Amino acid sequence: MNHQQAPLFDALLAHVKEDVASFHVPAHKHGNSVDSEFVSFVGKNVMEIDLTLTEDLDHFHNPSGVILEAERYAAHAFGADHAFFLVNGTTCGIQAMILSTCKPGDKILVPRNAHKSVVSGLIFSGATPIYIQPKLSDEIDFSLDIRVEDVQLALDENPDIRALIILNPTYFGVVSDLKRIVEICHEKNVLVLVDEAHGGHFYFHDDLPLTAMQAGADMAAISTHKMTGSMTQSSILLVRDKNRFARHDVQAVLNLLQTTSPSYVLLASLDTSRREMKLNGNKLLQRTIDYANWVRSELKTVSGCTIFNPSEVVGGYCFGYDPTKIVFNAKPLGVLGGKLKSDLRKQYKVELELSYFFSVLALFTIGDSEDNVKRLVNAVRCLFESYKQEAILEFPPFPQTIPEHVLSPRDAFIRKTDLKSVSLEGAAGKISAETIMAYPPGVPVIAPGERISKEIIQYIQSMRGHVMNLQGTKDPNLENIMVFDCSSFINSTEN
Repeated sequence: MNHQQAPLFDALLAHVKEDVASFHVPAHKHGNSVDSEFVSFVGKNVMEIDLTLTEDLDHFHNPSGVILEAERYAAHAFGADHAFFLVNGTTCGIQAMILSTCKPGDKILVPRNAHKSVVSGLIFSGATPIYIQPKLSDEIDFSLDIRVEDVQLALDENPDIRALIILNPTYFGVVSDLKRIVEICHEKNVLVLVDEAHGGHFYFHDDLPLTAMQAGADMAAISTHKMTGSMTQSSILLVRDKNRFARHDVQAVLNLLQTTSPSYVLLASLDTSRREMKLNGNKLLQRTIDYANWVRSELKTVSGCTIFNPSEVVGGYCFGYDPTKIVFNAKPLGVLGGKLKSDLRKQYKVELELSYFFSVLALFTIGDSEDNVKRLVNAVRCLFESYKQEAILEFPPFPQTIPEHVLSPRDAFIRKTDLKSVSLEGAAGKISAETIMAYPPGVPVIAPGERISKEIIQYIQSMRGHVMNLQGTKDPNLENIMVFDCSSFINSTEN
């Protein structure tokens, strides 16, 4: 295919040149009735292509023209049989993967560090999660990869599992042995669904980890806006059609989940970012990798700065790593990640991706410049020199015991009886009706239908007390949590 083409974007340009008199939505009609300051800032051209579904611009939910053509270019670029453009983010893609492969009661193997969108997919589908616990390193604050032997054990113990969903990579850049995991799943006719939100760039440089499509996975949802330059909220769902499910079933699910008023600005950015990555991605990513490696080498010389090194993980539970992500901390100085991130932003106008207990994450992409990476290094040097030694706090590790599963996420979400609000401290032993997570990274600590343990309460309290954005509960301060009256479950069990 000629990847110099951008069929959808070209159609938008042609539409604008026609100077069509618009008697349809959107109301601003090419930017003629919008706040002038806004139009001046974003540009008249953006407003010109903020259009709706017309004959020459195709129909999003049943594409047969330029949208379908653009999706075919994307499928070819990413090595898939089919590609679906998403304007509701990768969250929508993850939900669609689960909904199009699992029916109520089907078992799906889920890593415990899965994104919150997986929980919503379980609620929508009625599927039953079988959780698998990734290994937690003693040196860092986050989960590592999923071991092949743990997947094999879970499949042996649950021969009726329908699908596995797995991250490639995790938010922090860790990858599992995806090829081998796909092989053992397919041997047992288990579908492999990949949350590749942070791995879209893997497809365009050979020095980056194996992609979901290269590994033979059945579907993958990629956040092109995160790593390959499309606009925020735009993503792509990739599908390999090997007679395990039908493309049209996936389309039908997406038609339920996605808006009927798609943004052509977002769709055009998907088309053009694919073109850019296919034509120039290798060169752009080589520069990105070089920048990240240089920063990594410079930070190693900063006193008090500890950098996550996958080759030094105790126990060898890190199969691979994305070099465009750098996790570092000031733990030897007793400085929390939240303070480190905040100080870099307020004092040096440097914004990092996230903080998590002691660690922070710096994310490098094709949009980085030499000036900015030098600015980051200089800011870290100056900031660490200003820090004085503080007492090093001890935090409980991420709970390694998977909570008891009493209700499916769907049953817990829709159940409206036996609900009550209790204090977080008094929730031990009770069944959660809510999800609790730090966002980012959006990994649930407890999900609806699970029994809350003292270990989980201690972990949540440690997060709550150290500048982490906790979400999922009705109480924004997380002093209280909605739970189910356990006595009703005891009686039903006895009966």
